[in-house]
Amino acid sequence: MPAPPIPDTPFQPIDPTRLADAVVAQIEALILQGVLRPGERLPGERDLAGRMGVSRPSLREALAAMQADGLLVTRPGDGVFVAQVLGSAFSPALVRLISRHPQAADDYLTFRKDLEGLAAERAALAAGETDLQVLDRIVQSMRHAHVSPDPQIEAELDADFHMAIVEASHNVMALHMMRALQDLLRQGMLFNRPRIFASPELRDRILDQHIAINDALQMRDGAAARAALEDHLDLVARTLIAQRRADDHAAVARLRLRNRAEP
Repeated sequence: MPAPPIPDTPFQPIDPTRLADAVVAQIEALILQGVLRPGERLPGERDLAGRMGVSRPSLREALAAMQADGLLVTRPGDGVFVAQVLGSAFSPALVRLISRHPQAADDYLTFRKDLEGLAAERAALAAGETDLQVLDRIVQSMRHAHVSPDPQIEAELDADFHMAIVEASHNVMALHMMRALQDLLRQGMLFNRPRIFASPELRDRILDQHIAINDALQMRDGAAARAALEDHLDLVARTLIAQRRADDHAAVARLRLRNRAEP
C-alpha cells in the first residue's frame, strides 16, 4: 500500500511498483500542468525522496532519465532544475527579426486576444476556487501597486494576472504557449510595458479593466470575461499604435530641427 498523501506539497508518495517510472510520471505531470515552472529548482535529493516516499537510488534513476530527455538540468553545486523547455519555441534569429518589425507586436496582441479570450471564457467554467482566489489576490495586489509612482510593479502584476487566467483555464497547450509569448514580452522584445503604465490616466483605465475581468471570472460569466479581456487588449493595441506614431513624429521633428540648424 502506498503511503498516505502529504499535505501542502505538490510531491506525493509513490506506489512501490516501478518506482523510477512512477517518479518520472509524477514530475512530468507537474511540469506539464505548470505546477513546476521552467528554471525552478527541485528540492534536494534527500528531501524530495522523503516527500515522494521513494529510495534515493530510485529517485536518482528517475532524475537521470528526465535529464536525458531534456526536461531537467543539473547545475553543479546548485542542484536540479526544470529545464527551459520552451526556450526553442522562438529561435534567437526569429526573436531578433520580430523585435525589428512593428507589425509583429500588432500580430502578437491579436494572437493573444484570440488565445486569452478563449482562455478567459473557459476559465470562468473550469477554474477551481483556488484559481479564483489567486486571480483575486493578484488584482488586490494591483490595487496596492497602483498608488506607487513606479509602474514596473504594476506592469509585472499585469503579466502575472494574464498568465493566471490561462492557468485557470486548465488547458496545458494554452498554458505553455502563453508562457512562450510572455517570455518575449518580459524580455522587452515587442514593446515597453512600463511605458504603457507611465500615463496615470491609462493606468487607471487598465486597472479598471483588470477589475472588470476578475469580477466576471468570479461570477463565472464566461461571455463577460472574454469581452472584458478583449476590450483590455484592444486598448493596449491602440495605445501601442499611438505611441509608435508619436515616436515617428518625434523622429521627423528632430530631423527637421537638425536640418534647419545646419548652415
